[in-house]
Amino acid sequence: MASLVDVPPPLLVVLLGPTASGKTALSLQLAETFNGEIVSCDSVAVYRDFEIGTAKPTPAERHRVPHHLIDIASPTEPYSAGEYSRAARAALADISSRGRLPIVTGGTGLYLRALVSGLFPGPARVQELRRRLRESEERRGNGHLHRMLRRLDPAAAGVIHPNDLPKLIRALEVALTAGQPITAAWAEGRNPLTGYRILRIGLDPDRRQLYARINQRAAQMFALGLVDETRELLAKYGPHPGLFNALGYRQAAAYLRSECALETAIQQAQQGHRNYAKRQLTWFRREPDVHWLRGFGDQDAVAASAIELVRAAADP
Repeated sequence: MASLVDVPPPLLVVLLGPTASGKTALSLQLAETFNGEIVSCDSVAVYRDFEIGTAKPTPAERHRVPHHLIDIASPTEPYSAGEYSRAARAALADISSRGRLPIVTGGTGLYLRALVSGLFPGPARVQELRRRLRESEERRGNGHLHRMLRRLDPAAAGVIHPNDLPKLIRALEVALTAGQPITAAWAEGRNPLTGYRILRIGLDPDRRQLYARINQRAAQMFALGLVDETRELLAKYGPHPGLFNALGYRQAAAYLRSECALETAIQQAQQGHRNYAKRQLTWFRREPDVHWLRGFGDQDAVAASAIELVRAAADP
């Protein structure tokens, strides 16, 4: 009879891939095959009321399989990667304690890093500095903070998008208050996730096919009422600087301000999502020990390969 020390730690499946690569479909199939539950890893899906532009799992999909960390935060309050990491780790422990398989899936690389690798114990937020930085961006125009970050921390500027104001402000805040670049701090004092055997599965579809899906998805969001949803959210919450910078919502808001035609807004959203997919793949390529599968998560051959990977990992 095996002793307790021979019992392997529980399995954790991490499903990576760019936007529109079929992560949701594959995560559902894996969860139904292996008695699993899904932990979302998406920095916009955590917020309530933002629906169409986030590509959240549908109510029917959430009914099929339990989902965690969707619709948990108020759009009026920022939700940090550290908060996500703590909540996600609690969800993983709960899922595993009930003998079910936790499956983390989503496209936010920073959230995944916070969950698996841990975050550095950076300096506390300085609200006055953050206010001045935000006002400086508004006064000097989009791109000002990113140019500042390029001078202070070129490595961070290389992975933080010029429109991602919350991450830009945090990176500058660390550089200015801690006296070191955030990329240097990232490498120090982390608290990595322990107690799991982590199986990383990555989706790597053909780039042209991926872009075609992205274009179709972005256009469909507008067809499903993204502009009306954005109008309602603006009326309810005001022009929240973080969430209304999210892809799709940013372009819909620009259309509502009469800054561009609807067709232009759609094209800009499509381009933004394509660029985002490139950055996601670049980020995820840095993840260790990823089993990359060529294709989309809703293709039978890809799903079969993923199932075999999980089955082999589940029976070490």
